Amino acid sequence: MRAHHLEETMGRLKLFGMLDTLEARLAQASAGELGHVELLQALCEDEAARRDATGLERRLKAARFEQTCVIEDFDFAFNPKIPAAQIRDLNTLRFVEAGESVIFHGPVGVGKSMIAQAIGHQACRRGYSVVFTKTSRLLADLAGGHADRSFESRLARWARPALVLFDDFAMRDFTLSQADDLYELICLRAGKASIFTANRQASDWYSLFPNPVVSESILDRIVNSAHHVHMDGRSYRPNKRPGQKAPAR
Repeated sequence: MRAHHLEETMGRLKLFGMLDTLEARLAQASAGELGHVELLQALCEDEAARRDATGLERRLKAARFEQTCVIEDFDFAFNPKIPAAQIRDLNTLRFVEAGESVIFHGPVGVGKSMIAQAIGHQACRRGYSVVFTKTSRLLADLAGGHADRSFESRLARWARPALVLFDDFAMRDFTLSQADDLYELICLRAGKASIFTANRQASDWYSLFPNPVVSESILDRIVNSAHHVHMDGRSYRPNKRPGQKAPAR
């Protein structure tokens, strides 16, 4: 079989990783650097690498992160009270495998959203489906489903990912409709992992719901089985003002 026939076959089979490196790999084989089995192995690894990279790119796009970051980017020295060891342990993603929740709570500007997104980014790299959203936007999207009769499909879409990041949770009082929608979503996501970032600690969430029965039903599922991480300290945002120097590490 001639090389161009092989290229056509690879194209039809969508083996684009192999196709991209075929010429170089054949040159290695002709030079005696690769045997027949080694050539096939190298081409398979090239294809696997391309698919891994494409899958990661697709998952990151679907996650809709506000920023791309990793735990190593976070300056734990700036706020020494932040529990670095606990956060690094969460970054192993055992809580995702177990379908547990994480609650990051503390004052504004300490890095709750950044840490949540860094863990979400790690989950994407591990092959998990992830979605980041402001809680207000999620609730607005579900509310729109009542108007156009697409609530069930919208609810299923939010319930599908292995990990959902609810940013700025419990910032204000929930309406009756929002509480009901949130209850439906939390119930449908039973057994799946979630991350919540909030300025208020979980014990202060209950008063934000208009119906205490619904409140207890929702928060019992979120709070009582969650990893609670209190992030205390100074806001990092003033250091990002134009002309302001970042703190020394």
